[in-house]
Amino acid sequence: MTIPSTILNVSQNFFIKGGSDSYFLSLGELLAQRGHGVVPFCARSEKDLPSEWSKFFPAAADFEAPSVMDVARFHYSQAAKRNLRSLLSVRQFDVAHLHIYYGKLTGSILPVLKDAGIPIVQTVHDYKLICPVYTCSRDGKPCELCHGRDYWHALVHRCNRGSYLRSAISTSEAYVSRWLGSVDAIDRFVAVSRFFAAKMQANGIDANRITVVPNFVHLEQFVPQSEAGRYMVYFGRIERSKGIGTLIEAFRQLPDVPLVIVGEGSFLADARALAAASPNIRFTGFKSGSELYSLVGGSAAAILPAEAYENCPISILESFSCGRPVIGSNIGGIPELIEHGEDGYVFEPRDVPSLKHYVEKIWAQRGRNDMGRAARRKAEQQFSADVHYRRIRDVYESLPSRGRA
Repeated sequence: MTIPSTILNVSQNFFIKGGSDSYFLSLGELLAQRGHGVVPFCARSEKDLPSEWSKFFPAAADFEAPSVMDVARFHYSQAAKRNLRSLLSVRQFDVAHLHIYYGKLTGSILPVLKDAGIPIVQTVHDYKLICPVYTCSRDGKPCELCHGRDYWHALVHRCNRGSYLRSAISTSEAYVSRWLGSVDAIDRFVAVSRFFAAKMQANGIDANRITVVPNFVHLEQFVPQSEAGRYMVYFGRIERSKGIGTLIEAFRQLPDVPLVIVGEGSFLADARALAAASPNIRFTGFKSGSELYSLVGGSAAAILPAEAYENCPISILESFSCGRPVIGSNIGGIPELIEHGEDGYVFEPRDVPSLKHYVEKIWAQRGRNDMGRAARRKAEQQFSADVHYRRIRDVYESLPSRGRA
């Protein structure tokens, strides 16, 4: 295929709720800046950003107070199917680039795209293809029982918030989504880490249909810092699976090293209780944009102590862009981003003594910032918008040409 001129950019939200939304919108902007026509297709919400294409956005299931009909819409959206057909009747596309479409748009859109002969790319932001609850995690630990097909394990183990009903819905949706083409209909999967590419292959997806393209950052938004950091920082969701308990235990034993924890989540109250007797640990709540980047830039290093699979955490790329090294756990895609001893350190999940050791090493050498400069160089060389665009363009050019059926 030649370079596509018009791209259908598909995701559940046309506003930023999480990292996948941020990437979806950033990719659309990046492609538009490079001269492509980019049309969004998302579920309708009062939070939507302005768009001339919003008239085609379908209503989605209500996840807050779901009815029986909402449960049905979670599996299959007639509105998404109908509205996408209407959009395709007024605009032709060279490529459909999918992100997180299930749940709100659902697999109902896949046969529509196939019938129109539009090649389909999906950037895979979570573990939905192999896990009905998207995390490959159970009781805070990695789990791969479902193997991309045996989704009934999620029901047996009540993987969705410990609820049989929620788990049953997640399980049945996974089977319906697979039947509608969540694997077979996609021409090329974009994995954001080598780790997840390997997991996809191990669960039956042809390696020839998988390309690894890490996430990216707009480097112009970040000012690399050179002065000594004043504290260590964690920023992200405050969840048990993120290793927050391990993090706090390490800093309870490091009373002379300040820690700033940025974010919100279901483990926040527990985290505050664990840190109550540690005046060196401070919580800031949720921060974003320049306020967040200022906090990261003021640190000696960022810490990502995850205990469940991560893909390609944007927080690491943002830390590097600020000229700050990262201490990350050896799980998921984290270790492939960090060059141990060069731009950060990698430790085993839940290993408090090891985490303490690397915190002390960076804290003792924080005035030099050699690792921070190496981190910024890596961001410029591997995770810039220009590098990302070339990689995505190569994916598009590798797609098979398909005519309208």
